[in-house]
Amino acid sequence: MFDAVQEAYGLLDGPDADGESVRDALAGTGASVAVETITGDEGSTDFVTVEVPGSEADAPTLGVAGRLGGAGARPEEVGVVSDADGAIVALATALRLASMHDRGDVLPGTVRIGTHVCPDAPTKPHDPVPFMGSPVDTATMNAHEVDEGMDAVLSVDATKGNRVHCRRGFAITPTVKEGWLLRPSESLMDVQERVTGRPPSTLTVTMQDVTAYGNGVHHVNSILQPATATDAPVVGVATTSVNPVPGSGTGANYLPELAEATGFVVETAKEFTRGRASLYDEAEFDRLVSLYGPMNRLQMRGERE
Repeated sequence: MFDAVQEAYGLLDGPDADGESVRDALAGTGASVAVETITGDEGSTDFVTVEVPGSEADAPTLGVAGRLGGAGARPEEVGVVSDADGAIVALATALRLASMHDRGDVLPGTVRIGTHVCPDAPTKPHDPVPFMGSPVDTATMNAHEVDEGMDAVLSVDATKGNRVHCRRGFAITPTVKEGWLLRPSESLMDVQERVTGRPPSTLTVTMQDVTAYGNGVHHVNSILQPATATDAPVVGVATTSVNPVPGSGTGANYLPELAEATGFVVETAKEFTRGRASLYDEAEFDRLVSLYGPMNRLQMRGERE
């Protein structure tokens, strides 16, 4: 796993990093790769979509979204920034699953991985430390990283610019589905314990964190923005630190912990596509909706705008 993380880091390290380098790294494997360059008001980025096919057409499909503003903040900063963690883990997952597929370890279900590569993204103010901006908006990211064919989504995002989780490693969020903030998945905590050899680590999130960006309220970061674009259950995989670290800070990609996060995503893919893991209790969710009604209005920017 560590080798895959190192390779993914290398693909993002440099002013000329782009989606084509990812395509080249996965050329000749069983994975298919699509690259699309999107230009926004503050530059451009390459969206990369990797699909590792499963062996059974009716098996569950897992989506993996590598969330970030950019892998670099040039010319303000030189090198890979902390914010790149989401892309590193997503690409390392793709490299690992493609390698497994080629060796004959084919999962029953398909895994679709989406992220983007931008070596010169802008930065933006945020409390308590600056965030990375992005050449494109969240809706564009969601459109390229989440699709209707995903039965569940893991959203990986660097989550170090806060004071609500002061522990180095990675944490998982409670499950979010159609605006409902549900309890953490027992299945995924089992996987996390197995991968790390430690008790589960969960990230505190609030109702405002599950609402769509652009509504003027504080969000811990964009980790749960994919939940605004799908009815499938979404769990955030947050790479974390002891002290607040700016998204634009360099030298803050903790590779051993990124290897653990990658291992978690890969192991979840194994368990979920074989029907051994669930991100939420379906009966309990239906009970909540029957008692209190739908919460999908939280997936929109707001009815009073």
